[in-house]
Amino acid sequence: MMKTFTVWLVAGLMGLLAVRAQAGETNILSLRDAEEMAIKNHPKISAAQLIALASREVVREVRSAYFPTVTADATAVGSAGDNTRIAAGGLNNPLIYNRNAEGVTVSQLITDFGRTANLTSSAKLRSQAEAEGAEATRAQILLEVSSVYFDTLQAQSVLEVAKQTVATRQLVFDQVSTLATNQLKSGLDVSFAKVDLEGGKLLLANAQNDLQAGFARLDNLLGEREPRDWVLVDEPVSMGSPPDTTQLIQTALRERPDLLQLGHERDAAAKFARAERDLNYPSISAMGSAGVIPVREPDELKSDYAAAGVNLSLPIFSGFLFTARRNEADLRAEAAAENLRDAQNNVIRDVRVTVLNVNYAMERMTLTEQLLESANEAFDLAQGRYQAGLSSIVELSQAQLNKTEAEIAQARAKYDFQVQTAILNFQIGVLR
Repeated sequence: MMKTFTVWLVAGLMGLLAVRAQAGETNILSLRDAEEMAIKNHPKISAAQLIALASREVVREVRSAYFPTVTADATAVGSAGDNTRIAAGGLNNPLIYNRNAEGVTVSQLITDFGRTANLTSSAKLRSQAEAEGAEATRAQILLEVSSVYFDTLQAQSVLEVAKQTVATRQLVFDQVSTLATNQLKSGLDVSFAKVDLEGGKLLLANAQNDLQAGFARLDNLLGEREPRDWVLVDEPVSMGSPPDTTQLIQTALRERPDLLQLGHERDAAAKFARAERDLNYPSISAMGSAGVIPVREPDELKSDYAAAGVNLSLPIFSGFLFTARRNEADLRAEAAAENLRDAQNNVIRDVRVTVLNVNYAMERMTLTEQLLESANEAFDLAQGRYQAGLSSIVELSQAQLNKTEAEIAQARAKYDFQVQTAILNFQIGVLR
C-alpha cells in the first residue's frame, strides 16, 4: 500500500507539472534551490553578514594605536601690539608674536604595558563572534526554509488526499442517490452520503488554504514579494539506524555556531577585563615636531624649529573610576562564561529531545503504513458489505473516514520525519 500511495502521489505531481508546463507557468523548486534563494535574498542573512564585516573594522580601529599619528599644522598670528601676552586660562603668560608657521607633529605610542594588545585581542574575538553569529543566523533561516518546505509538501499531499476523498464520496453519493431513486436505498442513506461528501469538501477547502498559506510563508523566506505558484520537488526519505545521542551531543557542542559565538564573546570579555586592569599601568609615548616660520619676528624667532621628547603618563588617582571599570569588566566576563554554560546545557537538552522526536517520527512512518493498509482493507470490506445490503451506510461512512484519516496520517508522518531530521541537523550544527 505504501508503494501504491507513493506511485499515486508522484503521478499526480507529474500531471500537475504537465498542465503547468503547457500553460508556461512552471516554477519548479527543490529544497536545495529554496536554500540557495534564501541565502541570497533573506535580509536577516545579509544584515548578519554586514555586521560581521563591520566588526572587522573595529579591530582596525583598536589596532591603530600601534601606529604613529602624523598631523600637519599651519598657524598665522597677528598680535594687538607690543608685549601682548596670554592673560587668562593658564599659569604661564608667554609672549605672542606676529608669525606664520607650518610644521608636522608625529606621536608614537611606545608601550602601555599590554592594554592595547588586550583591547586588540578582545576586538578580534568579538569579530569572530559576529562571524559565528552570521553563521547561526544562516542556519536558523535554513531550518525555517526546510520546515516550511516540508510543511508545504505535506499540505500538498493532504490536498491530493482531499481531492481523492471528494471524488470517492461523490461517487458513493451518486450511487446511493440512484439507488434511492429506484427505492433500493432509503433517504437516510442519501443524507449520510451527502454529509460525508460535504465533509470531504470541507477537508478540501482547508487543505487548499493550508497549501496557499505554506506558499506565502515560503515566498517570505525566499525574499519573494509577489506570490509564486511553486511546484515543490519531493525529497527522498532516508531512514537509517537510530542516531547515537552521546556522539550527537559532542558534535553539537563542537559545531554549533551559536555556541562558538558565545565562546568567542566569553574570551573577548576576559581579554577586555585584562585591558581594564592595565589602566593602572603607565603609558610611554614619543613625540616629535618640526617646521618652518617664514613670517616671524627676526630678532625673536628663528626660521625653523624642531623638537622631540618622550612622555610618561602615570595614573595616580581617578576617583576610583579605573577600579569600577575593572570590576565591571570582570563581572561581565563571568556573566559571559555563565551564558555559555547555560547555552551548552540547553543544547544538550534540545539534542536529546530532538533525537526522541526523530525516533518517534520514524516509528510513526511504519505505524501509519500499517494503519493505511488496515483502513484500505476495512473500506473495501465495508463497501462490499454495503453494496450487498449486509450493512448500513454508517459502517461505510466510518470506513471512509478511517481511510481518509489514515492517508493524511501517513503523509504527515513522512514529512514530519523530514522536518525532525532537519531540526536534528540544526541542533548538532551541520545545517549551514
